[in-house]
Amino acid sequence: MSHRFDPTILREYDIRGIVGQTLSTADARAIGRAYAVTLAEAGGNRVAVCYDGRLTSPELEAALEKKGDTGRLESVMRSAELANLHFVRQGAPRGLGHAIACAEPYVGDEPFAVMLPDDMIDARDPLLETMLATQQAQGGAVIALLEVPHQKISLYGSVAHTPTDRDDVVAISDLVEKPDPADAPSNLAIIGRYLFPASIFDALRKTEPGKNGEVQLTDAIKRLADFGEPVHGVIFRGRRYDTGDRADYLHAVVRLACDREDIGPAFRAWLRGFVADLAE
Repeated sequence: MSHRFDPTILREYDIRGIVGQTLSTADARAIGRAYAVTLAEAGGNRVAVCYDGRLTSPELEAALEKKGDTGRLESVMRSAELANLHFVRQGAPRGLGHAIACAEPYVGDEPFAVMLPDDMIDARDPLLETMLATQQAQGGAVIALLEVPHQKISLYGSVAHTPTDRDDVVAISDLVEKPDPADAPSNLAIIGRYLFPASIFDALRKTEPGKNGEVQLTDAIKRLADFGEPVHGVIFRGRRYDTGDRADYLHAVVRLACDREDIGPAFRAWLRGFVADLAE
């Protein structure tokens, strides 16, 4: 769950969907069936149940089956089959780098993806597929980037980069976490999709904790680059919602609801009337 979103407002944020889109599963489909590791902070409560690595809600499935609601039941079952799940409790908020390091026993020596659920990528705008193709061609690590206004780069990690033969892929030479805009190497911001080789775990072990005792992932990625590991960035120009921000979460709900074929027409009609009433 995003630490920026009050858990009293939305429980189980990282496994719920927004108007029919599960936050991380759209990109996960690009990988195929896989093992997934979900991080939870100490004290977090889960409403879902994991049987043999399968995320399920027995009461919901039984209720839908009893009602004969086969459409929704198939949707629930399909989501449950996306991955074999392992749950790891981080214990304390010690930074994204530390959180990823907690997954090492399950990942082993395999390359892997990190998908942060508060960065929602619209399923109609593929990102992970491009990142996978880049990693297969170049090796090393691949991170997702977004062009942001220069004055907002202090909210993100920023990268120094050089161009490649593709206009949406850059080679990364340096990373700075939340820089002052005057010192930022570029306006390309790091967003929550990463592909890593297993060597990132060694880099994380050698990364000293920084402010508030947190292990910064950007420092570990920079260590990879400093030791000659290729690091590339894919510039994403599609639809993305920062749902860790309350306003952007609401924007995502409205936009995705408007776009749905089943509820969209009725919702758009209601929304027009609602906006018209506000203007009076």
